[in-house]
Formats: sequence, structure tokens, C-alpha cells
Amino acid sequence: MLPAAARLRRSEDFRVVLRRGSRAGRRRLVVHALTTDPSGVAGTSSATRAGFVVSKAVGNSVVRHRVARRLRHLVSARLGTLPAGTSLVVRALPPAATASSADLGSDLDGALRRLGLLSSRRPAGDVPRPTRPADAAPDHGSAV
Repeated sequence: MLPAAARLRRSEDFRVVLRRGSRAGRRRLVVHALTTDPSGVAGTSSATRAGFVVSKAVGNSVVRHRVARRLRHLVSARLGTLPAGTSLVVRALPPAATASSADLGSDLDGALRRLGLLSSRRPAGDVPRPTRPADAAPDHGSAV
């Protein structure tokens, strides 16, 4: 869950990021980002904020909410690595409905890298799990 201070809520805020920000698209999502100078404009928040757009084109309400929850979790893990004053709008595309969290995470990282907001290193909370070949015998925890 994103803290209240880290969420875009007003439609005006979404509109500003979509119109003035830069955009990077991937197969499953599009990231719009607007970075403001925290010392530049009085009255603007220097917190990093994010908002999500998951339209009916993605699927029914169950699918849309699942995609939004996955994206929210992925973005919350990366908020600390983004520059202060950055506003993000993550728009899910229809292929996001069938994507795994790992696929969405790789698309999000690629888009953030393309926008220059993420270094080539992986975020601290996003440790890849070792994968097992499909034809391998199941691991029952025996160390023998």
C-alpha cells in the first residue's frame, strides 16, 4: 500500500503528468513521469508520488484490481530510488491482465530506466528468485 502522501489523487495532477511529463512505453504498461525541481516552485510537494490508470480494456473489475494491486506493490518498492519531486502515472495496457508480477516489474524497470529515473541496478527489495526447470524433480526440502 502506498502512503497517502505518495499517491496522486486529483484528476488535475494526473492531467499535468500526462501532458507535461515524458513517456516510456513497454508491452504491458506505459509510464508517464514528471520531475520537478523541489526547490523551484513554492507550494509544490517534493514527495515522490504515483498514480495508476487501469481501464476497462484491461479486463473486468477483478482483473483490473489485481493488476492495480500488483503495480502498486512494484512502484512502492521503487519509490525510494526515484528523485524527490517525481510524479509517475503508470497506465496498464491490456496485456497486463495476463502478465505475472515479474513481467510487470521488468516492464516497469525498463520504462523507468528509459526515462532516466532508475539506475541499471535492481531495487533492493526486488531480489530475483532462482528458477527451476519445468522438467526438474520437485524439491521437497531435503538437504541430503
